[in-house]
Amino acid sequence: MEAGIVGLPNVGKSTLFNALTSSVSAQSANYPFCTIEPNEGIVSVPDPRLTRITQFIVPQKIIPAALKLVDIAGIVKGASEGEGLGNKFLSHIRQVDAIIQVVRCFEDPDVTHVAGNVDPIADIDTIETELVLADMQTLENALPKAEKSARGGDKEAKLRVAAIQKCNAHLESEQPLRTLELPEGEANAISSYGLMTAKPILYVANVDESDLAGEHELVQKVREHAQKTGAEVACVCAKLEAEIAELDEADRAEMLSDVGLEEPSLNVIARETYRTLGLQSYFTAGEKEVRAWPVPIGATAPQAAGVIHSDFERGFIRAEIYNLDDLEQYKTEKEIRAAGKLRVEGKAYVMQDGDICHFLFNV
Repeated sequence: MEAGIVGLPNVGKSTLFNALTSSVSAQSANYPFCTIEPNEGIVSVPDPRLTRITQFIVPQKIIPAALKLVDIAGIVKGASEGEGLGNKFLSHIRQVDAIIQVVRCFEDPDVTHVAGNVDPIADIDTIETELVLADMQTLENALPKAEKSARGGDKEAKLRVAAIQKCNAHLESEQPLRTLELPEGEANAISSYGLMTAKPILYVANVDESDLAGEHELVQKVREHAQKTGAEVACVCAKLEAEIAELDEADRAEMLSDVGLEEPSLNVIARETYRTLGLQSYFTAGEKEVRAWPVPIGATAPQAAGVIHSDFERGFIRAEIYNLDDLEQYKTEKEIRAAGKLRVEGKAYVMQDGDICHFLFNV
């Protein structure tokens, strides 16, 4: 699964992407469309539970979960009609599973704002409007074919028509589709359309170095908007985080202490993006490696095993599972087993965040 970073030009998208992925790039140009083709990068998801596990199971390597980020070019008003290479940029958004929208919440006369003034809610509305219009166009184009198939008795097409009509009505009320609940059958019938306003979203408020906690009124406005639409907000000073990312470990710790942060804000962004994608982690732990594996919330044990290898899912027999609290209490897997705390779970088991697992399979 992957998340796309979007925003108006010059809000700090590429700076944030480069810091998150530890990319090295030339100094960003101060004009729209610095990014044309989307850049892609892999981001580790910091998880302190990995360190806790390795206090009792010492591995050769530690591997955190990871997610894929796509830095998508800045969107401008009229993108849904092709302005600013809009059609190309919107097609990139359709391909991702979640949206990270960077909104500028700082004043800086040296950094040009495409609209001439800093107003994060206006920025959010600009992008949301373009995505709403693009989704309406997608649905309008799909409706005639769906109606024709429905008249021929196609049951799925009937569901598709019903879903399209509900979605269009919701979009006409200027509401994103992520705030609309559809029956499972209808949702599945239009899942291939890549509707952009149906994707989960995380707002990242790019703040000034003097407002790392996000207390400025601009950030509060973003929080109020997010609460109304069921989204989350995270704060980051992208410029500062880019500087921190370039430091070695000792200097990084010193700089974090100087600015009053316990960890880089990038860690928070990575974890919030992970949650926005609907992911949680389970662990495998042994002498070779201790590893976090991403799995969708609600996944069953066989599906989780399939994340490691498709053969594990195909030949799944059972899972042996314990949790971190048990490991910290009993110190070893042997003692966990002796205490009767090692659970044996079958194919119907729904994975819980933080499960430590052994999978037994036969192919």
